[in-house]
Amino acid sequence: MNDEETRWLSSMEQRAWRAYLDAYRLLEHRLDRELQSFGLSINDYQILVNLSESPEHRMRMSDLASATIQSRSRLSHQISRMEAAGLVTRENCADDRRGTFAVLTEHGWATIQKVAPHHVASVRRHFIDLLTDDQLHALESAYAPVVEHLKSLRTASGG
Repeated sequence: MNDEETRWLSSMEQRAWRAYLDAYRLLEHRLDRELQSFGLSINDYQILVNLSESPEHRMRMSDLASATIQSRSRLSHQISRMEAAGLVTRENCADDRRGTFAVLTEHGWATIQKVAPHHVASVRRHFIDLLTDDQLHALESAYAPVVEHLKSLRTASGG
């Protein structure tokens, strides 16, 4: 694509795009820092949430990688660190010898129960409570088509 074909961002589009990037990066950094006081990263927390909301507190590693938008290799390293901390274990799938489950331990369950109220308070303090209901509805409406588009691309490309 040459410059004549490029649809450059308008001033308003550039401001919106950069505001989104700045807000996302700063919010993720703040939430990650606050989780560190519990010995967790934002990625650890996301894994604990997914497992805590799954039947029997377990998920196939491939499904967990997809849910947390991580490569299987990266997730495997993450799970190894979390296993060492006693938060999760791995179990082989009875019906698929190649498959593995990540399973929340009792310590992992106790951890998510302890940390979740603090994390939710942080999300409120640094995001939700700064916006009106109308702004929150607008964000939800604005991001829904972007999320659906990107999910469809992941499904179509297998990753």
